[in-house]
Amino acid sequence: MMQPLLLHMTERPVESRPQNRVAADLIIEHDNRIVLIKRKFEPFKDCWCLPGGHVEHGEQVEDAAVREAQEETGLDVALNALHGIYDEPGRDPRGPIISIVYTATPTDPDQPLTPETDAKDAQWVPLDDLPAELGFDHEQILSDYMAR
Repeated sequence: MMQPLLLHMTERPVESRPQNRVAADLIIEHDNRIVLIKRKFEPFKDCWCLPGGHVEHGEQVEDAAVREAQEETGLDVALNALHGIYDEPGRDPRGPIISIVYTATPTDPDQPLTPETDAKDAQWVPLDDLPAELGFDHEQILSDYMAR
């Protein structure tokens, strides 16, 4: 008697498969300037990046974006729109991370930047004077943003 053919995607248990993580990143803009943070830790230590970070278990993505803006820049922000979703394999050397990117504006543009947590510096940078290199795929994100 012929054995039934069973097709398996993998022999590994589900728990051992690499899991996609979700990050919330922000393009915070005011007066043709955006906020960039300088990372305190690897990957991309000492590189300029957009503010953002991982969505915590049980947290909504929009809430994570507002939290990350506060933690990394000290700014309270209003989210304006979904800019895009970035999921290119290899975009983050730590593993598969899907970035949901929002545009935002500070609720108080005169509020000082006070970097904390993963950021060791935060600055307002003119859109026409961005650093030559940014961490992760943030050059692509900003290129897409400026093309709109």
